[in-house]
Amino acid sequence: MSHDSTPSPITAQAGTALRGRLRPPGDKSISHRAIILGLLSLGETRIEGLLEGDDVLRTAAAAKALGAGIDRDGEGRWRVRGVGVGGLSDPAGVLDFGNAGTGSRLMMGVVGGHPVTATFDGDASLRKRPMRRILDPLVQMGVTVVAQAEGGRVPLTLRGPREAVPVTYESPVASAQVKSAVLLAGLNAPGVTTVIEAAATRDHTERMLRLFGATVEVEAIGPGGHGRRIALTGQPTLTATDVVVPADPSSAAFALVAALVVPGSEVVIEGVMMNPLRTGLLTTLLEMGGDIERLNEREEGGETVADLRVRHSRLKGVAVPPERAPAMIDEYPVLAVAAACAEGTTRMQGLHELRVKESDRLSAVAAGLKANGVPHTVEGDDLIVHGDGSAPQGGGTVETHLDHRIAMAFLVLGLVARAPVTVDDGAMIATSYPAFLADMRTLGAALAA
Repeated sequence: MSHDSTPSPITAQAGTALRGRLRPPGDKSISHRAIILGLLSLGETRIEGLLEGDDVLRTAAAAKALGAGIDRDGEGRWRVRGVGVGGLSDPAGVLDFGNAGTGSRLMMGVVGGHPVTATFDGDASLRKRPMRRILDPLVQMGVTVVAQAEGGRVPLTLRGPREAVPVTYESPVASAQVKSAVLLAGLNAPGVTTVIEAAATRDHTERMLRLFGATVEVEAIGPGGHGRRIALTGQPTLTATDVVVPADPSSAAFALVAALVVPGSEVVIEGVMMNPLRTGLLTTLLEMGGDIERLNEREEGGETVADLRVRHSRLKGVAVPPERAPAMIDEYPVLAVAAACAEGTTRMQGLHELRVKESDRLSAVAAGLKANGVPHTVEGDDLIVHGDGSAPQGGGTVETHLDHRIAMAFLVLGLVARAPVTVDDGAMIATSYPAFLADMRTLGAALAA
């Protein structure tokens, strides 16, 4: 799939209640990391449930270019034969990450810890995204930025040092990608690499590093213990292991909200990751009065997962505190849809990070709400949505700006709105959820491509 191809509009309209069961695709964060740590380990890592979206496939192609042996055995089943920490090879060509912000940033950390030279590039959307936040700590660790586009964006070329320098890095932003890039670079550095974050972000990298044999110590710090100090002991021997990828809560969010807002709906969403640093949307929807039941809690891939039974609910507006943002940063677009259907005002606070995702998501969400007659305001980095408990007006066309989550969120709005909602392009949905249209249609959603 090319993000520069002819746009593929999709229209959603209200219809029957949503009913049935689905298992969302494998978690994107875990999928990226499983491939990367498979590359950096010795032996063969077997992965089940890998998300086979374009983003993850780009990471797999980059790992292969850096020396890994990679084979696909069937749907979601992959094998990665690693080269070990310190064993990377110079790639023969450009590492093209398409739309994959996570894959590109994490792999910059991997390359930055090794004496190799690699050029990173991507599609028009990725070329707009800031990489300086990744480059700054990597330069401290000895990385040379050989070339870069204006503002530290891709295309850029990195040359890793002969031996990376362990650092203590205090991240100025709450970003799991920054933290992960520093830790991955620190794998090939002697001594201890430490990352300090004022607010805890997704801890998938720390969990998976331990799963593969690294020594990682995590300490709660700061007011209320909301911050973290993460210390990684460098130059471990990572050992290949089997990984079962749980279902992605960010992908589950669309069916979850759709079932809550479409009258008469009852849906079971299977195998969803319940990591507390990823359940901010679930917490918020429960506060709004959502009828959501956790069933069959269990362990998969080092994470707690559960099935979620979701029934149509009368939602009410709530205030969403800024400290919750790291636990639901990708879910705000679809939360805005839930807020549009709720009774009262929902105020989502501290959304600065939404401005530097695949698009300026805060502006894109606001524009989509405006196009569909949903009362809202933006105050600084806060999004305030006003609902009256009835179906939103709809009838608009939403500019997605090559952003898969904007596309899926406003298609959910179309399933409950009084008039159909169209997104200008749905092609990029495949980056994170290739079966989105098929899965939603299985539940009864009226989606026309």
